[in-house]
Amino acid sequence: MKKKIGLISLDSSDIKEIHEQLQQSIHTQDFINGLEELMDGSMHSLILEINNQNTSYNDIIQYRDLIINYRYRKVIRNNIEINLTPKEFDILYFLAQNQGEVFTKEQIYQAVWKNEYLLDDSNIMAFIRKLRKKIEPHPDAPEYIITIWGIGYKFNDQ
Repeated sequence: MKKKIGLISLDSSDIKEIHEQLQQSIHTQDFINGLEELMDGSMHSLILEINNQNTSYNDIIQYRDLIINYRYRKVIRNNIEINLTPKEFDILYFLAQNQGEVFTKEQIYQAVWKNEYLLDDSNIMAFIRKLRKKIEPHPDAPEYIITIWGIGYKFNDQ
């Protein structure tokens, strides 16, 4: 399943209205807390993931000779299992699930760690470097995880 990411610009009155409606209707405390942080200025952006109950995520993603099995958290290349740390797997699965979409280091961090970005680009860069050493046939000329200079990373869609 490919996720489409869009940007919607909201002013403070929009945020307040959504906040009031959510407080009255549903039990999404994390989202309400995020809106409160937007309103008080302690957070400047919010990434939302919409879960559609009628669709299921793809358990197995295959690209060329790389197989990513979400259910069993296994990665196989050329019929050889590759051992990844939990975070390495999560980064790889996130990028592969959104094949071709470019993500900043901040977006990857927030999607995988699910908390506030700590302004440490070297952390994500280190994970990507280790991940490439494990999955790429030639880590210095990556085929799977592509660097988009000045922006971030994407999983190859060619």
